[in-house]
Amino acid sequence: MKEKIRTAAGIISAPFHKVGSIIKKPFKVFYEKHQTGISKTVNIFNKYSLVFHALWSMVLEYVIETFSRHSIVEGFMFMTESPLVFLYNSLLIFMTLMVVYLFRRRAVLRLAISAVWVYGGYMNGTVLSNRVTPFTAQDIKLLEDLADILDKYMSPDKLLMNVLLVVGAIVILYLFWKKGPKYQGKIHYVRNAIGFLAVIGIFSGSTLLALENRVISSYFGNIAFAYEDYGFPYCFSCTLVGTGMDEPYGYDEEYIAELTDWEEEVPEELPNIIFVQLESFFDVTTVEYLKCSEDPIPYFRYLMDNYSSGSFKVPSVGAGTANTEFETISGMNMRYFGPGEYPHKTILKKTTCDSVPYALKEIGYNTHAIHNNKATFYSRSTVFPNLGFETYTSKEYMDISNQTPTGWLKDDVLVGAVMDCLESTENQDYIFTISVQGHGDYPTEKILEDPVITVSGSPTEAKNNQWEYYVNMIHEMDQFVEDLITAVDSTGEDSVIVFYGDHLPTMDLTEEDVTNRYLFDTSYVIWDNIGLEEKDQTLCAYQIGAEVLDQLGIHTGAMVQYHQNRRGTKDYQYDMEILQYDLLYGEGYGYGEEGKHEPAEFQMGIIDQVIEKVVQIEDKVYIFGENFTTQSKVHVNGEFLSTGFINDHLIRVKDLVLEDGDEVQIKQLAPNKSVLSEEMSIIYHVPTP
Repeated sequence: MKEKIRTAAGIISAPFHKVGSIIKKPFKVFYEKHQTGISKTVNIFNKYSLVFHALWSMVLEYVIETFSRHSIVEGFMFMTESPLVFLYNSLLIFMTLMVVYLFRRRAVLRLAISAVWVYGGYMNGTVLSNRVTPFTAQDIKLLEDLADILDKYMSPDKLLMNVLLVVGAIVILYLFWKKGPKYQGKIHYVRNAIGFLAVIGIFSGSTLLALENRVISSYFGNIAFAYEDYGFPYCFSCTLVGTGMDEPYGYDEEYIAELTDWEEEVPEELPNIIFVQLESFFDVTTVEYLKCSEDPIPYFRYLMDNYSSGSFKVPSVGAGTANTEFETISGMNMRYFGPGEYPHKTILKKTTCDSVPYALKEIGYNTHAIHNNKATFYSRSTVFPNLGFETYTSKEYMDISNQTPTGWLKDDVLVGAVMDCLESTENQDYIFTISVQGHGDYPTEKILEDPVITVSGSPTEAKNNQWEYYVNMIHEMDQFVEDLITAVDSTGEDSVIVFYGDHLPTMDLTEEDVTNRYLFDTSYVIWDNIGLEEKDQTLCAYQIGAEVLDQLGIHTGAMVQYHQNRRGTKDYQYDMEILQYDLLYGEGYGYGEEGKHEPAEFQMGIIDQVIEKVVQIEDKVYIFGENFTTQSKVHVNGEFLSTGFINDHLIRVKDLVLEDGDEVQIKQLAPNKSVLSEEMSIIYHVPTP
């Protein structure tokens, strides 16, 4: 038996060994031909390694910044105009190279460490080609979402090039590990370890000195500008280790009691409250060089002229939807978290968080989340129960037939999803809706044959094509805003809807391009059918939830009441940091005697998939029912089967013959094959002839 297994394994692995041999052959031939020269060079480097490391660190830093800035000249300017910052980043790289002295295979370790740094700079440049925010350690935690956006951000040719680049680097490192020279002298482990620790000490002292003299900064008000000012190695390292919140000075139970000493107030009449976060939506007329054939957002502008509205301060540019979402839902300020952090990927996966949904749920509201993208993106299907949401309707529960040319689901599908939530309960509803239609990347080629709106004024034709695509998408989103208001108003229920843009689009905008000279700024509007007084003002994302509830006379929830009572006071920001630390990372004094919230009782989808009957016709099984989607998968006797979606009332399985007593079930699957919800099942019985 063992011999058969080895034979089978040999047959299976043979093609891979052959491909590996083909890939390794040119590298092997080159190495064997130049083995003597490589060994001599490595020995010289070993002899003068400290000097080599110092010079090599500066070379690496220059290469990294060149990749990050997409320019050899810009890399040189950074080196010459910010020499102290350049040397500080070089010292950081030098410190990482010191680890090679603890190993005999120093050459391959130098190569591996250097490759990691250079590839980091390359990735930063690649990311900045597609969005405004740079490459951070938190992006690594988003790898599970990579497949969902890869085809929209990277062409097949570029993807293939990246794969070959990584594979080639791995092959070279492997060959050096197997065949490369080893350090032949005696390794003085204690001395080398002390030297390594000494360099760490020098770097730590240099960091303190650089912070004191403002050569670098520990706070990134604008992470994109921070990468430009302080360099990739330092900034990326900050995002790697600087996560969460440190305990603020002055934090104790008594102080938190002072910050949460407010009386709860709830009016008798409560309306539905709907928040709609519009992807990359903003007023393009604020872009000074851009000319549009007509206003892309006429209805939104009508709303701004007739209802409460104003500037909306957001924590990110070009990306970071989840952080604007987090601030709006929780009332917490992203400024006090680590640079580049996404709480959706860190703390919210571990614990509950005080929020607007929790505050409203405690006074009788049903709480819902809706998003026309996949459920697991930004870990939302895991995080939303910890934010107080009871239901979450994602793309997997929607009709996906109406998509943009770049593959995002259009926002008109959200109207039906919102109405389903309103109709599913007798109580008032809080609905947080996340749009996706305006998402980048925006095509540089002209792909709209007959656009409603044409644009001009951009420096290149490619940029004009991007803007033309974008403005036509937000024009359709503007129509969605009108359709949603019409639908909600037609119910006759008291309702308030808040619309806002989550961030500016990825269009390489600078502060000089926009009229207000500020990139962290979109717009909001508060529509209502209950006669709220118009109140125009500038709001931050973390303030708008409390502001809306304040206008409705709802005063409950720790963060909500804090903003309602302390906004504009002297220590507003300082005390906000202390309170949100307590509620999210600390002892939770602000929750009172009840303690921290329990995760909400949670379900995916608002409408169940229903099986009405199962019909066997030859070797095909037809399942009739209601509310099927493309992600409805047939599950028979514990096994998933390839399922063909015909329409929302009918799905089919080929090459299947059911037997009497088989259990047939419908399950909703995410793209990663995880089960989102398990719907009803029936036992199949063979019809009597």
